Amino acid sequence: MTDAYIFDAVRTPRGKGRSDGGLHEVTAVRLSTTALDALKDRNGLEGHAVEDVIWGNVTQVGEQGACLARTAVLASGLDQSIPGVSINRFCASGLEAVNMAANQVRGGAGGGYIAGGVESMSRVPMGSDGGAIAADPSVAMDMYFVPQGIGADIIATEYGFTRDEADALAVESQRRAKAAWDDARFAKSIVPVRDVNGLTILDRDEHMRPETDMQSLGALKPSFKEQGEAMPGFDKVAMLKYPHLERVEHIHHAGNSSGIVDGAAAVLIGSKEWGEARGLTPRARIRATAKIGTDPTIMLTGPVPVTRKILRESGMEIGDIDLFEVNEAFAAVVMRFMQAFDVDPGRVNVNGGAIAMGHPLGATGAMILGTLLDEMERTDRETGLATLCIGSGMGAATILERV
Repeated sequence: MTDAYIFDAVRTPRGKGRSDGGLHEVTAVRLSTTALDALKDRNGLEGHAVEDVIWGNVTQVGEQGACLARTAVLASGLDQSIPGVSINRFCASGLEAVNMAANQVRGGAGGGYIAGGVESMSRVPMGSDGGAIAADPSVAMDMYFVPQGIGADIIATEYGFTRDEADALAVESQRRAKAAWDDARFAKSIVPVRDVNGLTILDRDEHMRPETDMQSLGALKPSFKEQGEAMPGFDKVAMLKYPHLERVEHIHHAGNSSGIVDGAAAVLIGSKEWGEARGLTPRARIRATAKIGTDPTIMLTGPVPVTRKILRESGMEIGDIDLFEVNEAFAAVVMRFMQAFDVDPGRVNVNGGAIAMGHPLGATGAMILGTLLDEMERTDRETGLATLCIGSGMGAATILERV
């Protein structure tokens, strides 16, 4: 089997996903072309340089509809002979795009790929594509469907996480993100978003709130309490599924949950021979990839079983991993991961996460993989694991090994 390597990784800054956000006037196609053109220019990708562009985006309607990947290729400086395919594995779409590309290379189906993803949450609202698992009663009732925030609160209830613990994790995420930006740790990968005149629209993640402390978070009301207790009574649905729960403890709110933002990220992947032919130096080998299905009601526990799976299949143990990126969809997701593996918090999301910087659904997986690689290089670490929870009950993971 051919090894797959990462040669480069870039991302845009993350803009607030609302009408006054810095990237609200920028379409998902333009965000995508920003990342694609950066890879092209930085690596001299001329002609039919890569076999395909595999692009994740979650809400595939309106201007994010059709095959956004192909549209982005045509709108970018890449050659029109390069095709594009859009994929949707919810929050892990960007990472799944990378994993698919890596496995294509490993299987001999082309020497090089661009993979990543995009989401313009300010322009294409989350959930505007509908979906039977939530909207069709004949499906939702059989699946004991509850919204993701309720699922996060179920995790907190099931595993004994308190509001103070969740808030402390959020404060630390904000502190680490500010420290990372102040230390220019993202400089290698950040590509500013510019307008048609070349003027910078955004060059820094704007969702961060470094002034956040326990007192300010303590003043926030739980975001999902009313949703759980009012009609249609999602707490009752959860307790039908999990009768051992006496109640659902609602600990999550806007301050300890991921931010709604816009952004894009892209990763250049290929075989060693493909890179050598273009004078490119590999930065890391993609040692293993994995995905798994999990309980669709509690929904967000996927990082734990998918990590067990990827370690087992790669012949590794948790102690073999130097650094972890666990998407901060909600505080309880990360706390459950650290609890399950007894991982030192100092090795997890060391530069902050989605609570501080935001979670642009289709792009996040590729973003955290690039962040992981940059930090492995900065601190001279050998191995890293990126993983995300996924809506409707799934998990995805990737292990990197520096070369």
